Amino acid sequence: MKDPADFLRENGVAVTAQRIAVLKAVSRRSHATADAIAEEVRSLIGTISKQAVYDVLGVLSGKGLIRRIQPAGSPALYEGRVGDNHHHIICRTCGKTADVDCAVGERPCLTAADDSGFVIDEAEVIYWGTCPDCQTKS
Repeated sequence: MKDPADFLRENGVAVTAQRIAVLKAVSRRSHATADAIAEEVRSLIGTISKQAVYDVLGVLSGKGLIRRIQPAGSPALYEGRVGDNHHHIICRTCGKTADVDCAVGERPCLTAADDSGFVIDEAEVIYWGTCPDCQTKS
């Protein structure tokens, strides 16, 4: 990632130590929960409330600077990979999450059989399975 302060300024977001730290944490821990990001942020800047981390995550994801995904039955996960059309694969056993590039390569990746009059601009696909580590353990 380029300089986080410059990145924030270029995208019209006020620069704060908390926002810089959250951006760094998301880039270091892709597919991390807000709790994991808060832990990483604390290692970078010291004390910060969980609510402050949630607030920053909301601002950054609202601006499209980070991506928030919400797998069924799981807490929200955050990642820095934005601006492309990729999906995710999640291990049912341990929760490990990985990126999966779109099979078609262009938005919206999937063509709906019936779009019901909607203009589709995104498709979110989550593949579920068992990761190699968990396959070995079982």
